Amino acid sequence: MNNTINEIIASIENAPKTFEEYLTSYADKVGELINSYIPRGTHSDMNAYLYDPLINYSKNGGKRHRPLICYAACLAVGGTMERATTAAAAIEHFHTAALIHDDIADAAELRRGEPCLHLSEGYGLAINAGDLALSLVNGTVLNDPLLDDAMKIRLMKELIYMTQHTIEGQALDIGWARDGRYDITPEDYLVMATHKTAHYSGAAPLAIGAIVGLGSEAEVETLRNYGLDTGLAFQIQDDLLNLIGSEESTQKDFRNDITEGKRTLVVVHALQNSDKPDRDRLIRILSSKTKDPAVLAQAVTLMEAAGSVDYARNYAENLTSIAKNRLNDMIQPSDARDLLISMADWFVNRLK
Repeated sequence: MNNTINEIIASIENAPKTFEEYLTSYADKVGELINSYIPRGTHSDMNAYLYDPLINYSKNGGKRHRPLICYAACLAVGGTMERATTAAAAIEHFHTAALIHDDIADAAELRRGEPCLHLSEGYGLAINAGDLALSLVNGTVLNDPLLDDAMKIRLMKELIYMTQHTIEGQALDIGWARDGRYDITPEDYLVMATHKTAHYSGAAPLAIGAIVGLGSEAEVETLRNYGLDTGLAFQIQDDLLNLIGSEESTQKDFRNDITEGKRTLVVVHALQNSDKPDRDRLIRILSSKTKDPAVLAQAVTLMEAAGSVDYARNYAENLTSIAKNRLNDMIQPSDARDLLISMADWFVNRLK
């Protein structure tokens, strides 16, 4: 573990200037570090049925943007990366748990181009592995010898706050689909997406990085708010990517948000801004759970005709523009701040 973090720290002086390059340079190394906090069992079958599946799932970990922005926030307030290591790992363990459980709830088939854990290991073992990842969230911070007790308690409070908000957002997302709710407004969506995604994908990593970096309260709250805005933009763009990207770019079930009847910003805007025949057709498709590519394409055409794709894209771009200006005003200039500014652009440019 120490060698991995030392390698990252040693190379950070020559860190890339763009966020995409930052992810490319450090995702694999940070992934190794994250996985080093997954323990081993006391019986060989514990490893076979629990620890190995979780480690293998986590190795297919994507861009690792959450731990990497935690590091960047720590550096942006003058902190040292060593102190942010367990907090960064904790956030990524939560992300792993959320994905495992989310895929089960959605009956998804692919995650980053690989079969979902509930398909490769079965539902029971997949749920169990997700539960283990959740247990590692606070446990990883609690066992950090570099942090005093007061800091551990504060970080654990932040992690609990993050977890609660994410679960609240997930409840709205699943509940609206279960109950066939088509009265959802864009304002409702923004509440759901802020809770489900923005807290743990933006606000929590940045605020926690600033806290462990011993930033001022003003810096912590500035970075938290920056994370809320950019995290929301990230979710909106993720929704767009599922609709108008490509199966290769999403590396998961393409257009499955339509199959699952997800109330995305694009969908709820289209439902409010389509004429009755188009609205009724869109509702029928969203209610059918179809996987027919031609029917899914019809749904996208209806949303585009309502101007909803452009509306969502513009909303995300405006969010990030305002957020970047606030961050420039409140956080001292540094390479780490520049990386966080670049992060906002990366969040909304993944379709361009």
